Amino acid sequence: MSGGVQTRQVGVDEPDQRLDRWFRRHFPHVGQGRIEKMCRKGEIRVDGGRVKASTRITPGQTVRIPPLPSAESRPPPPRLPRDTPSMTDADMIRSAVIWRDDHFLALNKPPGLPSQGGSGQGNRHVAGLADALCFDRDEPPRLVHRLDKDTSGVLLMARTGRVASALARAFQARQTRKIYWAAAAGVPSPAMGTIRYGLIKSGAPGGGSEKMRCVLPSEVNATPGAKRATTDYAVLSSLAKRASWLALVPVTGRTHQLRAHMAELGHPIVGDGKYGGSGQDNAGDGWGAQLGGEISRKLHLHARSLRFVHPVTGAVVSLTAPLPDHMARTWDAFDWRASDVPADPFEDIE
Repeated sequence: MSGGVQTRQVGVDEPDQRLDRWFRRHFPHVGQGRIEKMCRKGEIRVDGGRVKASTRITPGQTVRIPPLPSAESRPPPPRLPRDTPSMTDADMIRSAVIWRDDHFLALNKPPGLPSQGGSGQGNRHVAGLADALCFDRDEPPRLVHRLDKDTSGVLLMARTGRVASALARAFQARQTRKIYWAAAAGVPSPAMGTIRYGLIKSGAPGGGSEKMRCVLPSEVNATPGAKRATTDYAVLSSLAKRASWLALVPVTGRTHQLRAHMAELGHPIVGDGKYGGSGQDNAGDGWGAQLGGEISRKLHLHARSLRFVHPVTGAVVSLTAPLPDHMARTWDAFDWRASDVPADPFEDIE
């Protein structure tokens, strides 16, 4: 046997999965039979409770791990070679780096590039291209949080396990400050406010991809599966009643939170076919996520800035990501200038 009892936290880059699969990935020398036996005896626990090998675990949960047989007692399975990113993809992901030190790096994630893999995506996603971001390290960096495929902007990757855990805790404890920029249909009123609709998973029409449905705050507790969600918003500029430039702060971090909340408010994010109606033109003062003319039909949602305390040095880190090309063209068309607005429009009221 090797080591004593230990605990590990399921990382934010480890999506919902079976306990036995998670365990085998971390301890490949421990067989399935041994894992099931330890679960039956209560030696493996999740958040202090007894579990089965088939129990599904999620990021943030804590797994108790009993003393394990040494790795030398059983040869590990052969390691399959990683898919090597193409030179074009490697150059693309390296060019997206906006910060790098010995502990973590930050990307300005391009729109259209998933954070993690899915069915049929191969390795063309941020996590799958991580080998191109090793730089002076032997191991690739790992995701600390995620952005939707079509959302661009600041995305963190940790270069060590210790830093990954520290940053994950900061996100979970809401000790980070994230501000998104968006172009929305119409102009919300009042010009600054807080959206508190709860969110629940709802299948898209025709059995499409995951979609969230808003629930009145007063009905969240009585709605199975609904979770509370809070978004702060501020109008930074507007084009008559046709469109507005918004700063959005996701106080909570639910799936598609900003997109679902703005659509429920009657001002969907420009280019949001899932929540704003891909076939609807916007005639002003509200609904319809397509502005027409020369304005791109791509999603206009960008993780503009991220502020947090460096997990090693203790310094405050403030990261800012330039707009992607399609949003920059829209900003130019509407004569919206970053120099005309505060970096954080909510600071004076906090």
